[in-house]
Formats: sequence, structure tokens, C-alpha cells
Amino acid sequence: MLSPARRRRTTLRGAALALSAALLVAGCGSSSDSTDRDAKASAPAGFPVTVNNCGVKTTYDKPPSRVVTIHQHPAELMLALGLKDRVVGTAFPDSAVLPELRKDYEAIPELSKKEPSFETVLEAEPDLVYGGYGSAFAENEGRSRKAFADAGIDTHLNREYCGKKRVTMKDTYDEIRTVGEIFGVSDRADKLVADLEGRVGKAASAVEGESAVPVFVYDSGDKTAFTAGGKSLGTEIIRLAGGKNVFADLDDVFGDVSWEQVVERKPEVIAIYDYAGAGSVEQKKKFLLSQPALADVPAVKNKRFVVLPLTATLVGIRSAYAVGDLARGLHPESSR
Repeated sequence: MLSPARRRRTTLRGAALALSAALLVAGCGSSSDSTDRDAKASAPAGFPVTVNNCGVKTTYDKPPSRVVTIHQHPAELMLALGLKDRVVGTAFPDSAVLPELRKDYEAIPELSKKEPSFETVLEAEPDLVYGGYGSAFAENEGRSRKAFADAGIDTHLNREYCGKKRVTMKDTYDEIRTVGEIFGVSDRADKLVADLEGRVGKAASAVEGESAVPVFVYDSGDKTAFTAGGKSLGTEIIRLAGGKNVFADLDDVFGDVSWEQVVERKPEVIAIYDYAGAGSVEQKKKFLLSQPALADVPAVKNKRFVVLPLTATLVGIRSAYAVGDLARGLHPESSR
């Protein structure tokens, strides 16, 4: 049996332990509350941001800080938004970069001349991979969006490859605004869109009232011609520049047509898409000029060629520049 003194010491010890436990619990609750308050206080304004991109829903608690861009036009878009410090790697350059972005673009580590392997992307330790073409996330090459998600990496695909039926300049503006939202720079995105809309408006106004010039887009091909169809952004660029795509009735973004069809539609200008891996512009011109079957095509006979970088015909900042460049080629007297 415990003596009264020992019972008293045991009781006091128990009370002290209970008090310590209560203080510990209270302290933990206070720390948790404080952490929650700190997290909320440190979250950037406007975040979290949830984006539904090509059927993949992503919630960004903060702007991504380490981005790998696969293909050139996503990188150019980010640079135009002043986000060069966020891009830790890019891949697959296919056209000359806009002069005002060239220095920043060349400072980005190039991971690959084509699409990089999944492992190469992982080595750059990105928190976001931004793809320009659907092939950026080719499942058969191990770069599916799910594979990146399983590795804890977010992905974003240019909306042009979300399976839309038709691509327009609005898609360009929406893409810029979405990227601006993801990185917390919506004000910059709005300013950039306003600038691009101004460029397009100025070019379109200069050729307003002019007769639409028939244009054939030559991307590549020898047995057949690979060209821009009616659902491509190229068709809208041609229209805004004061022309009409002679294959606007082709119910696709791109497709093959016969040379006989090209002859029948009598294009007055040929827009040559320039990009790496499909032969140089000079090679393409030489091919077109050497074909006897094309000799009487007005564009070939008069050697009326306009060169457009492929990246300028995609959803990205270059499409607005392409309208002005093409307008000058179609209506040189009206769009100086």
C-alpha cells in the first residue's frame, strides 16, 4: 500500500503529465493553424488556378518554376510573356526565332534537336512540360502525359492539338491568356494579345477592299502536295492577309492533294512553309519551277513565292506577324 506522501507525489506527477500533454496538443494545434495561415498568406494572388487542357485537368497552387518546352513555338510564347527565367530546357527548333527573342532563346539549354526522350526531360527536373505538337506527348515513345503525371510533373499541350475541328486566331489569343493565367502574369498576357490583335488589325485594314489572291500552300511532297486545309490556322492567316486558300475546301488541318488539282485551281501565289527537315526553301522553289506540269500555273510562271516559317502558322505569337508578312507578299502596293 502506498503511503500518503507517495500517493500525493504520484497524483502530482500524473497531473503534471496531463498538463504537459494538454499543452503539447494545444501547441500542435496552434502550429498547424499557423502553418495553414502562413501557406495561405504566401500563396500568390490568383492561385490556385485550375486549367482543363485537352481533357487533362491540372490545378496549379503556384506558378511553375522549371519548365521544359518541347517544340519552338511554346518557348517563344513564354519568352514573349517575359518568362525566360522559368524555362530550363527546350527542344526541336524548326524555324528562325523572332529577332527580338533570339538572344533569350539561345540562352535556353537545348535538350534535343528533335523530341527528347522521357529520361532526357526528367534530367532537367521540370515541374511542367509544355508541348507544341501532339507528338510532344507521344505514348509510343514513352512521353505520355500520364507518364509525366506519374513522375509528379504537370503537362500542358498547345490547344491546337486538342482535336478541335477548326483552328482560328482566337485560339492563339486564348492560348496566350491561359499560359498567362498559369504563370500568374495575366496582365502581360492581355497586353501581348492586344499588341498581336493590333498587328493583325493593321495588316488586314491595309488590304481591305482588295481582290482576294488565290494562294496555294506548299508544305512538302513530290508525288503529291502536302498542303494546308480549310481547318488550319493558315487558311485564316491567308484570308486576313487578303487572299484565299485554293484548298480551303479540304476538310482537314493538313492533307495531300494531287498536282493536277493544283494546276486546276490556278494559284497566283505559293506560300512556302519553311521548317527544318523538309528541304530548304530554295530546294522547294527549284522543285516547283522544274515541274513541266506546273509551268502554266500563274504563281510558278510569275515566280510569286512567299515564305512563311512553319512556326508562324501555328497557335503562338508568330501567327500575328505572319498576317503582315503574307499581306505584303499578296498586296505589295497596299501593305507597305
